[in-house]
Amino acid sequence: MATQDMHTTVARFADLEPIDYSSFIKNYRPDGTQGYALIGKAGKTKPPIGGDHGFYMGINKVSPGKGAPLHSHPKPEVFVVLDGHWTFFWGENGENEVNLGPWDTISFPAQTNEGFRNIGDEEGHLLVVLSGSEIGKVTFTKNTQNTAEAQTAGASA
Repeated sequence: MATQDMHTTVARFADLEPIDYSSFIKNYRPDGTQGYALIGKAGKTKPPIGGDHGFYMGINKVSPGKGAPLHSHPKPEVFVVLDGHWTFFWGENGENEVNLGPWDTISFPAQTNEGFRNIGDEEGHLLVVLSGSEIGKVTFTKNTQNTAEAQTAGASA
């Protein structure tokens, strides 16, 4: 690959556009959490690295005390803690949990109700990977605060 072509395969964090959640998650307003697509689609947000890689990869930037409510995906989701301290929770009502720190990894099987919270004192970052070339459908549990309508539209909406 020519040098100028390789530049199309580089994503610099400072240049990333925030994911527009409203383009694919109805009635969801993240509080203190912002996602950034690197590879693969997240609604109408165009990732900086194009092409179909067969997976979605992004970064979540999360304020202290904030996170994602209990939700599920029809495919596996993997988180790698880049920095900070986190609680990941899962189960019908989020009754299971584990605390993770830098470089720890957790993989949630498809259809698992899961969520996370930054339990540190500083902004934290997670690497997020899902199979398939887009985030796809996200389903929030009925007891999740941000979900007047429990299900979302597909990411290609």
